[in-house]
Amino acid sequence: MQRPRNPYSSAEIDRASHERENDERMIELASSGAARFVPIDSEKNLVKTSDIKTGGVPEAVFLHGMTGRAIANAADTQVFLGYVEGTPYFAVDVTGKDVPLSELGEFVDLRQVGALLFAREGSILAYARGMTYWHRRHRYCGVCGATTKVVRGGHVRQCTNENCKAEHFPRTDPAVIMLVHHGDKCLLGRGKHFPRGMHSTLAGFVEPGESFEDAVAREVYEEVKVRVNNVTYRSSQPWPFPASVMIGFHAEAESLDFEVNETELEAARWMSREELQPENLPKDGSFFMPRRDSIARRLIEEWLGHEAGPSISG
Repeated sequence: MQRPRNPYSSAEIDRASHERENDERMIELASSGAARFVPIDSEKNLVKTSDIKTGGVPEAVFLHGMTGRAIANAADTQVFLGYVEGTPYFAVDVTGKDVPLSELGEFVDLRQVGALLFAREGSILAYARGMTYWHRRHRYCGVCGATTKVVRGGHVRQCTNENCKAEHFPRTDPAVIMLVHHGDKCLLGRGKHFPRGMHSTLAGFVEPGESFEDAVAREVYEEVKVRVNNVTYRSSQPWPFPASVMIGFHAEAESLDFEVNETELEAARWMSREELQPENLPKDGSFFMPRRDSIARRLIEEWLGHEAGPSISG
């Protein structure tokens, strides 16, 4: 049986990377009546949220027709995302532009509504957010400092200095995220920036020259002074908040002894499977698990014996 994908994964998007080389094809697709445009304003996505308070679900707003093309022409950046069921999608960055979109929805942080969106919509919005974020931060060449221009459908920025012409590609920072367990208990920590009461799995960025498994062992020891074995890959999740991919693992602790590194975490605690059952969680908000659209929640739910999160189809 195929395991469900994590939210924000983009398997249903045909990226059609071979078409990015053809500038005429990109213009043809963007000018067509079939094109859909995904507007981004300062890392926020355009979403219709008016029905949430009455029990409805948020809806992603994709622009098309004359309105869509007008917004795309006004945008600083236009990125070909690929096809969804034959329909071409483009991300358009309207940050700082006076565009008449308030009647269609509001720009919100995707993390506020991502768990409620249809999975395919969430994937498209996350992809668009990640690409426009990268473009806004790579307008100048990191080699010579000259301005860069958008090429290959928005998936490369090329230096405009004829003596340089360096090509810059979108970056994604790999981070490991791991549920540490020992017997019938798992170790959950509290970051200093977490909402009050939230506890989650441990995580950290992969360093140069380091394997994912080595990063798991290093991060766990740095944060809680725990040695781990049997590091097992579980799944991954794009996390463009702003530019990461989370590689998820389960890891077995050598003992229950731990010591919190207070520069890394605020606190940590071992929790048993029984304590993590919904009916046994505190009702006062002093302890709750991470959001349902996160791979952290899925790692915990897998260890508990059941999957978490919204359906990945649709």
